[in-house]
Amino acid sequence: MAGENHTTLPEFLLLGFSDLKALQGPLFWVVLLVYLVTLLGNSLIILLTQVSPALHSPMYFFLRQLSVVELFYTTNIVPRTLANLASPHPQAISFQGCAAQMYVFIVLGISECCLLTAMAYDRYVAICQPLHYSTLLSPWACMAMVGTSWLTGIITATTHAFLIFSLPFPSRPIIPHFLCDILPVLRLASAEKHRSEISVMTATVVFIMIPFSLIVTSYIRILGAILAMASTQSRRKVFSTCSSHLLVVSLFFGTASITYIRPQAGSSVTTDRVLSLFYTVITPMLNPIIYTLRNKDVRRALQHLVKRQSPLP
Repeated sequence: MAGENHTTLPEFLLLGFSDLKALQGPLFWVVLLVYLVTLLGNSLIILLTQVSPALHSPMYFFLRQLSVVELFYTTNIVPRTLANLASPHPQAISFQGCAAQMYVFIVLGISECCLLTAMAYDRYVAICQPLHYSTLLSPWACMAMVGTSWLTGIITATTHAFLIFSLPFPSRPIIPHFLCDILPVLRLASAEKHRSEISVMTATVVFIMIPFSLIVTSYIRILGAILAMASTQSRRKVFSTCSSHLLVVSLFFGTASITYIRPQAGSSVTTDRVLSLFYTVITPMLNPIIYTLRNKDVRRALQHLVKRQSPLP
């Protein structure tokens, strides 16, 4: 029987929040509301950066790509999470379904890391090398950076999915999570986890620490350029163009670092789920809000769009 358990494809059970029944009802409505706001906010960013000529610059091109990633990212996770919250019992997910969810999750997560790094580079060139901006961030260069972001995500996801889902699993393992995340699934494997654990840690260092280090380096140079400006008003104006991106980077890399780099010995299932809920559900909602509230160009484009759609008096 043991041999059969490892040779047939198992069906996973997602625990979700079924062990916290008192919270399931309130969480369902909160997650649903956040998801609807996320869809609306990111769709609005995509629309504004597409139709407004004032937003046809590399900075907003990358912002549009980030919103596309956020839409797919949440849609990959939230509908199944809502189904789990609506049920008092753990929900089954097929082996193929779990692998597909993790694959898409990794592709989009790694792509977002790379896009945020590209956005930091855009700010660095705009502030520190403005005379070379149109050359270094030409349409071709921007497309190449976006394409590289997606390609990096696809390669990483393919490697991870192959290493993790080629491992033997019990016949009906319970994932103590609301999605097929890397670490919870990897912990369920019966044996031979060493290769996958090395792969996970390598990807963690490469796609969290290295992009974050590049972003920090870009902003150190930007800070030097800002401090060298004589006018206080000029400093504030230049820094305001970076503040939205800095907030988004802090949210994304902060939660990702806590989730994947912190010691696992002191972690709990509830803490893991709360952190994951924040960076998979809450953060994608906050990003368009941050860019809309803190960015004058986006606010102005939104006002123009509303005026064009409003009936004449």
